[in-house]
Amino acid sequence: MTYPIINPIALDLGFIQIYWYGVMYLMAFLVAYLLANYRVKQKQLNNWNTQQIEDLIFYGAIGVVSGGRLGYMLFYNFLNFLSDPLLIFAIQDGGMSFHGGFLGVLLAMVLFNRKYNKTFFTTMDFVAPLVPLGLGFGRIGNFINSELWGQITTSPFGMYIEQQSVSRYPSQLVEAFLEGLILFIILWLFSNKLRPSMSISALFLIFYGLFRFIIEFIRLPDVQLGYLAFGWFTMGQLLSLPMILVGIFLLRKAYIKKEIM
Repeated sequence: MTYPIINPIALDLGFIQIYWYGVMYLMAFLVAYLLANYRVKQKQLNNWNTQQIEDLIFYGAIGVVSGGRLGYMLFYNFLNFLSDPLLIFAIQDGGMSFHGGFLGVLLAMVLFNRKYNKTFFTTMDFVAPLVPLGLGFGRIGNFINSELWGQITTSPFGMYIEQQSVSRYPSQLVEAFLEGLILFIILWLFSNKLRPSMSISALFLIFYGLFRFIIEFIRLPDVQLGYLAFGWFTMGQLLSLPMILVGIFLLRKAYIKKEIM
């Protein structure tokens, strides 16, 4: 396979340029909104209404963008951030962290729950199945931007990049498939039946963490960090391990309590 050179600018209006990466974020929030409404109607969830869903997506979007950017600076570019904190606003240079965005969403959901007097896991179990497809769109945005490539390979699964004159694993597409499509299918099917409170959130943590940990073996680490240990252990794996462990703990706790959501 050869990487198809794609213009990262989706639309150039002269006075403003619209990038595919931004379009992917908009698609992520739109799909989450549509899935949320569908889920409410499908399961006849009387404790959710249109206003709450709209606010949920708004709070989530703020958490994703602000947390993603701050997380990238803290987890992946900390020394440069210390020397120049204003770098956090240089979004034109790229740099978003899933784990930072995840923490941002957690905080945003705490604020959302205070507004609507909902419990934390009532909201998070509702939100979890809405997230993966958005993650997939984000990784497609990375692919269009020709960033976050995997290691050099001679495998038939590699993709030849003319600008680099090498073949690399298209780790962005692997992430879009596993963290996006497959994770969505797992969570959507699992949540179609009544489940103990916390269990859907737990499953998200376990499978996202597991998929991300595995993908990091073929994905190149950020150049400013490199490998943290053993010549293979990355920051992505370090941040994913707690997700897996917390997920296992919550899943066990959920099925011990068996409090149906």
